[in-house]
Amino acid sequence: MKGVVWQGAGRIGVETVPDPELLLPTDALIRVTSTAICGSDLHLMDGVIPSMERGDLLGHEFMGEVIEVGRDVKKLRVGQRVVVPFNIACGLCDPCRRGLFSACDNSNPNHRMAEALYGAVSGGGLFGYSHLYGGYAGGQAQYVRVPFADVGPFVVPDGVKDEQVLFLTDIFPTGYQAAENCGITPGRDVVAVFGAGPVGQFAARSAMMLGAARVIVIDRLPERLEMAARGGADTLNYELEDVLIGLQERTGGRGPDHVIDAVGLEAHGHGPGALADTVKQRARLTFDRITALRWAIQSCAKGGTVSMPGVYGGLVDKMPMGAAFAKGLVFRMGQTHTHRYLDPLMKRIEAGDIDPSFVITHRARLDDAPRLYQTFRDKQDHCIKVVLDPWA
Repeated sequence: MKGVVWQGAGRIGVETVPDPELLLPTDALIRVTSTAICGSDLHLMDGVIPSMERGDLLGHEFMGEVIEVGRDVKKLRVGQRVVVPFNIACGLCDPCRRGLFSACDNSNPNHRMAEALYGAVSGGGLFGYSHLYGGYAGGQAQYVRVPFADVGPFVVPDGVKDEQVLFLTDIFPTGYQAAENCGITPGRDVVAVFGAGPVGQFAARSAMMLGAARVIVIDRLPERLEMAARGGADTLNYELEDVLIGLQERTGGRGPDHVIDAVGLEAHGHGPGALADTVKQRARLTFDRITALRWAIQSCAKGGTVSMPGVYGGLVDKMPMGAAFAKGLVFRMGQTHTHRYLDPLMKRIEAGDIDPSFVITHRARLDDAPRLYQTFRDKQDHCIKVVLDPWA
């Protein structure tokens, strides 16, 4: 089969690789019908997430048709059309039983690698996202093996198109959880979202669905801010005005009640901190550039929430913890517990509350993936979201 593979930092290719097989009786095989490039895939491309190996299959946003199931799979049937959460969960451990699926104790066989790096227990496994998170093959391919198949895949109702539900695999639940983590008081709270990429777009629209009185989206790219504005958000271009002053002016001087960092470890920005982050990341002295996180802490109102769906890879430097402590901020973060959002967000889609396909700007063949990784990373051609057809 064909698949998108990591060929070293900065190099993505499409190669012919062996078809996947069932390895355990709880596995299923999926024929992928649609897959997407996520912003967090760009961190892999750039080599800032450790433990990638040449030939690793990428992709954690995918859906398709069930073509084979293991003997212990009870829920899924061959022929069903499913979306598959990006994180892998056993459904039986204590975190899974509490709905904390991304913290699964049993799905990451390489957990000791992560524990050695972080000095703490690891999260669960992820599709196509480094050996640190299990070394699972990704879904930017024609077929994929899905472990714990009775726990993750969610059957898609008839009459719903791939493009309407594909993003239930990651970015829609990720944006929704980020907004939910804010504990928004409907009709009162102002929410600021740093980053108008795909997760930022869904975080902004989710905050509105949860009743935010006002949502302000911050970015530097006009096309992304225009998309956020079409969804009902106010916008702020940090290259045209001071972001901290701009947020104070828009909130009567108190700052946003909640701030969502939908950027993560490769933040752009300006100032001494941003320059130092860039130099140190290039020298491999730090994993993360945290300008957006600094701004989130600095701008958030006293007693507010800083919600962090953006990915961070390791140790951070020059984080203004003194400001966070002085203001009594609450931090909420982590990989999304995708599984628990599939049913309620599918109902939102079926009810017409949102059509997630609004975020798609590019549709292409799997063979075009290397070029579109570059296009997406370099913010060319107004690229915001790429969907790939593995069979075109």
